[in-house]
Amino acid sequence: MADSLVSVVNLGCRVNRVESDRISAELVSAGFTLVDPDEASLVVINTCAVTGEAEAKTRKAVRHALGRARRPWVIACGCAANLHPDMLETLSDRVVVEPSKVDVVARACSLLGLVNDGDSLDDAVDPHDLARVLGRSRWGVKVQDGCNNRCTYCIVWKARGPERSVPVPAVLDQVRLAERAGVPEVVLTGVNLGAYDGIGAGDAHVEIDELVETILHKTAIPQLRLSSLEPMDVTDRLLDVMAAHPDRIAPFLHLPLQSGCSATLARMGRPYTAEEFHDLCLRARRRIPAIALSCDVIVGFPGETDAEFSESLAFCRKVGFARMHVFRYSPRPGTAAAAMDDQVPPELKEARGRAMRALARELALADARSRVGTVEFGVVEGASQVTLGSYHRLRLRGGADALLATRVPVAIEGVEDSGELWGTVAASEGAEASEVACG
Repeated sequence: MADSLVSVVNLGCRVNRVESDRISAELVSAGFTLVDPDEASLVVINTCAVTGEAEAKTRKAVRHALGRARRPWVIACGCAANLHPDMLETLSDRVVVEPSKVDVVARACSLLGLVNDGDSLDDAVDPHDLARVLGRSRWGVKVQDGCNNRCTYCIVWKARGPERSVPVPAVLDQVRLAERAGVPEVVLTGVNLGAYDGIGAGDAHVEIDELVETILHKTAIPQLRLSSLEPMDVTDRLLDVMAAHPDRIAPFLHLPLQSGCSATLARMGRPYTAEEFHDLCLRARRRIPAIALSCDVIVGFPGETDAEFSESLAFCRKVGFARMHVFRYSPRPGTAAAAMDDQVPPELKEARGRAMRALARELALADARSRVGTVEFGVVEGASQVTLGSYHRLRLRGGADALLATRVPVAIEGVEDSGELWGTVAASEGAEASEVACG
C-alpha cells in the first residue's frame, strides 16, 4: 500500500546511526516499505542537537521533508526533539514529536492508520532480510544511553538524560541476531559506552570489560569492535581483555581527547589531564602493539591561546593518532562554554582547524605506512574494499566478490599517498594477525 511507504533520515552521531538502523528494521518488521524521502508517506527524522549548527540542520531537514511532493507526515525524534519539541511542532501540523524512539513504530502506524501486530524484531524478521535492509557488513548494537558528565561545551546530557544500560541478556539477543544474519562484525555503541553497568545473571552488575568477555564466550560473532570510550573509563582490565582476544576484538580505540592542553581540558570540564591521557595511550600500546588510536579534538575553545593550541597540536603529534576527527568549537546555547569570555574569533578557529587537519592527514598516512608488511584481519565490504580491524581502508588486489561480508586475514602490501592501503587475502587464517606490531 502507498500508505506504508516510509523513509528514515539520520542526523548526528554514531549512536543516532545505530538507533536509526534499529528504527528502520522495526518499521520493516511492522510491514512498512523503506523508500526514498520523495516517495514516502511518512518521514522519520532522528535529530541532533550537539551544536547550534546541528539544530539548524535539524530544522532544515524537517522543512525539506515537509516540502516533498507527497506532503508526508514527519515524525521527529532524538536530541533536538527532546530539547525543543515546540520549535519543531510549530513548523507544521504535519510534524509530530516522539520523545521515545521505541514508540516511533507505534506512532507511525497510528498516523497512517495501519495495524502493528506487536511482534518483536527478533521474532518478526528473518535475520538475512534484516541484513539486506540495513545493507552493512557490520551492525551497531546500542548497549548504553545517557551521560552523567557535565562537559562545559555539551548539551547531550540534557537531551539524553542520565546514564542507563541495556541488560546483558538483551545485548546478547542483539548480537545473536547479527550472528544469525551472517554479519562479521558487531560494534558496541553508547552515549557513554565505558560507563556501561548492565544487569546480568543473578542481578549482578556487569561493567564494560565483563560485557565484552560475556559476548565473546556466549556468541560466535567473528569480530567485536568498541566504538567511542571516554579516556577515564578505559581500565587496565578492559585493555587486558582486548589483549587476550586479538582474534575476536578489533585492535582499535576511539578516545575523545578534545584537547591536548591540560589548561583547556580543565575549562572544558574534562576529568583528566593531557599527561593522564598520554599514559593511557602508552598502556594501551604496551598491551596491544597493533592498536590504532583515534580521537576527537576541538580547536578554538573559549580562552584557547596560541600557546595552548600549539601545545594541543604537539600533543597529538606525540601520541601519533591513526585517525583524528577535528571540530571547530561552535557555541551551543544552554552550555557554560557559550557564556565564557574570550571567545576565539572565527577566522582564528578556521586557521587552527586547517593546521590540525593537516596534522591528522600526516599522522594517518604514517600509521598506514607502519602497517605495510603485516597481516591484519579485515571485513570485506565491497568487491575490493576491506575495513581493517585498525579501521584503515584497504583495497584488495584482484577483488574478492566471493568473500563479501566476511572477515579475512589480509596481507598489507603497500599504501597510496592518500593513505589507502592495498594488499591481498593472506594464504590461510592461521596467519598470526594478532602478533603484528605497528605504530
